[in-house]
Amino acid sequence: MKETLKELRRQIAGEIPGTAVDDAALYARIDEALTRLGKSGRLSLKEKERCRKQLFDSFRGMDILQPLLDDDAVTEIMVNGLEGIYIEKGSRMSRWERRFTEREPLEDVIQVMAASVNRIVNTSCPIADLRLEDGSRVNIVLPPVAPEGPVMTIRKFFREALTMEKLLQLGAISPAAADFLKSAVRCGCNIFISGGTGSGKTTFLNALSAFIPEEERVITIEDSLELQLQGLPNLVRLETRGANLEGENRITIRDLIRTALRMRPNRIVVGEVRGEEALDMLQAMNTGHRGSLSTGHANSAENMLARLETMALMGGELPLGAIRSQIAQALDLLVHLGRLPDGRRCVLSIHEMRGMEKGEIHVAGIFRYERKGGLCFTGTAPENTAKWEEVFGAVPCFDERGAFRLAEKDG
Repeated sequence: MKETLKELRRQIAGEIPGTAVDDAALYARIDEALTRLGKSGRLSLKEKERCRKQLFDSFRGMDILQPLLDDDAVTEIMVNGLEGIYIEKGSRMSRWERRFTEREPLEDVIQVMAASVNRIVNTSCPIADLRLEDGSRVNIVLPPVAPEGPVMTIRKFFREALTMEKLLQLGAISPAAADFLKSAVRCGCNIFISGGTGSGKTTFLNALSAFIPEEERVITIEDSLELQLQGLPNLVRLETRGANLEGENRITIRDLIRTALRMRPNRIVVGEVRGEEALDMLQAMNTGHRGSLSTGHANSAENMLARLETMALMGGELPLGAIRSQIAQALDLLVHLGRLPDGRRCVLSIHEMRGMEKGEIHVAGIFRYERKGGLCFTGTAPENTAKWEEVFGAVPCFDERGAFRLAEKDG
């Protein structure tokens, strides 16, 4: 079958000028080639139909990857050169039964992806991060950096953003924690979401965004546009830009945060902080942009605070004590996500920032994941309630069962 497909593709490629024909004309050429081949009796009807789709995908789609891209149940695709293709489906990783057997088709797919978003990736620029039109995020690494062949990772996203209600149904968060965070977003708490790779940080940030009041002006800043903020008419999206071939005209997250401050935002949402831009984000949160949101990679909430310190130190010549003070004053809540042993993503902890204590950032756990009970209220209620009082005229409380409610301060 493989040799038959190669033969047919060569015939069709010689008859048409590549992408210069529309889909109907391409299908017509494919059907003609299959009809000629069918007369020899080499293919059954079922094989013809499969060949038809594979040939079309090789010209227009992403070759053998197209079925995976079309499958909504597949959330991640990992191409390890010619060695194999791995997929994540239903929170489980497995090896797919198909793979690229030659480097040329894989390289063609990579170039089609790069060209579709006007990016260049080659041996001179062997690493690239792309965003496809459907929002999928692609990382590409070519030789000589990947000596065993091109490596490509595609992170797919749900066609519809997951809501907090859906996350509740999936068991990713408890009702009390969801109600608590909903009120925290509405009253303008600055919330930072941490977690490891693939823990669902972006998905969770999208869900939280549904509770931002629609009259507010929100500026989002991302390396590549991934956020799907919900129900915000006054929304401005900014995206970084890599350097050109001369190594010039690069626009970083740090540049965009500084620009966003001049765009009259109520809230600034930074898709992810990875470096020195952490300092600019903290300063924005400390200068009136309450209710801002961001995410970062870390193995635990404590590790995230340490990473924020390190990243902020990269951004300016400030003493460690001043950096810690900035973090403690800027953030109100730290939400940490992770994966359970069965692969499910969920909220593992929610911490409140409580200022400085003996030179260290003081935090208190409000919710903590327990293996038997799930995400549970720890018994420690928030202390810094000024934002709730200002917006709701009430403070966050929890009853004896751990259910969340807003109550008068003396009640």
